[in-house]
Amino acid sequence: MFDARLIRNQFPILNTQDRKGQPLVYLDNAATTQKPWQVMEALADFYEHHNANIHRGIYQLADDATQAYESVRAQVAQFINATPEEVIFCGGTTEAINMVAHGWGYDTLSPGDEVLVTAMEHHANFVPWQVICDRTGATFKVLPLEPDGSLSLTSLEQALTKKTKLLAITQISNTTGIINPLAEITKMAHQNDTLVLVDAAQSIANDQIDVQSMNCDFLAFSGHKLYGPMGVGVLYGKSTHLEKMSPFQQGGSMIYQVSNNKTTFKKAPHKFEAGTPPVAAALGLGAAIRFINTLGMANIKAHAQELRTHAWGKLSDMNDVALYGVALESGAIISLNIKDIHPHDVATVLGEAGLAVRAGHHCTQPLMQHYGIVGTVRISFSVYNTLSEIDHFISALSKVKSLLS
Repeated sequence: MFDARLIRNQFPILNTQDRKGQPLVYLDNAATTQKPWQVMEALADFYEHHNANIHRGIYQLADDATQAYESVRAQVAQFINATPEEVIFCGGTTEAINMVAHGWGYDTLSPGDEVLVTAMEHHANFVPWQVICDRTGATFKVLPLEPDGSLSLTSLEQALTKKTKLLAITQISNTTGIINPLAEITKMAHQNDTLVLVDAAQSIANDQIDVQSMNCDFLAFSGHKLYGPMGVGVLYGKSTHLEKMSPFQQGGSMIYQVSNNKTTFKKAPHKFEAGTPPVAAALGLGAAIRFINTLGMANIKAHAQELRTHAWGKLSDMNDVALYGVALESGAIISLNIKDIHPHDVATVLGEAGLAVRAGHHCTQPLMQHYGIVGTVRISFSVYNTLSEIDHFISALSKVKSLLS
């Protein structure tokens, strides 16, 4: 039975108290999730018993490390319904998107082509395409949003033209939690011969990802947002695209043969993993996936929705509180502002009450411009959050209003 109170026991950091002796209420999970003991044990076990570089050594320690690393690749592939050859380990979502922007974009885009993004994108799925378009002469197009911040599929359909080579889009907004219907969107894009890159940073820990049913061409996510270590992430790409795509970095491990005249590269995924990969972090990612599978993604999603529905209802009843996004069909994220109070001030006072929340533009400045605001206070939920923590947040927010209004 899913019980957030019992799950909390697997996260040592949640026993932390602040300088005042107040327990930690961690509501910044969209930025990074906390780590269960299984993940930390995986990291320690590698460095204590298996530390060796992979793919090159023929002694047992190196062979064991290689097999463990490649077993996680197979595990990730199963987790998102891909093949191991389509799973590339990298530093995180940002690096994964840059790998496609530089490896695919430089070789493919030219003047007259278009790259389409939405105004809700994280800067990591916005700026690389803006830069690549500037350097290749392609046109960078930003799709406007509806007043509530949602995406109009009619507007998207109208924005897609024969010139549109790529649609870069998030599955869940990291600011509002709005969910985009990716299966429908990719179908629409492919009818136009447009490739689709999905930023799954916010969805990977809260919804079951199936790249086959989604039918995306590329998908990126970070390990640290699904209870894994920082410094590791995944780029998924259809094998037909990866075969043609140039490696973002060159160096050791990814080459087949080097001579004075020419260098040839290995096939995917290894041609995209130059140098020493994040072996320990990858093993931690594997432990995180096993942790998620034990809880069950359906249970995780239901719990997050319960927390969000409870919080949204309480916040909707508060005077002078503005909510951004939509009430239903949204991820485990809520952004808000209190009238006439800067979000940084709100977050500061909440922090003094032991509440870890995020304030600012959340790397979505175009979305802030859409709403006509400088930033928001953002709360985001995970498996270890409870309804009582939400109630504590609501109570503290009321005190913020009375203190700062």
